[in-house]
Amino acid sequence: MKDIAQLMKQAGALQAKMKDAQARLAASSVTGQAGSGLVVVTLSGAGALTALSIDDSLMQPGDAEALQDLIVAAHAAARQRLEALQAEVMRDAAGPLANMPGFPGF
Repeated sequence: MKDIAQLMKQAGALQAKMKDAQARLAASSVTGQAGSGLVVVTLSGAGALTALSIDDSLMQPGDAEALQDLIVAAHAAARQRLEALQAEVMRDAAGPLANMPGFPGF
């Protein structure tokens, strides 16, 4: 019985760490850029697009396709950073459990 009580205590601590990790992610943001910074995208920790910056030099008639490609590339870069941040925060929260077989991957 003592082992079960200890296990329940550890599970509660893990649950609190995961909740804290989710709060930290929700409060975070990441940026991605393309075209050497001509287009910069900011995503919230939840993945919502919160800001988009486009250099004025890209606002030329006939450059729409290039601009569209840069926006997509900047978003992809930001999304990649966000996924890496999410994985890092969750691995930190899970501690040694993150390496257990059957534990959800991050």
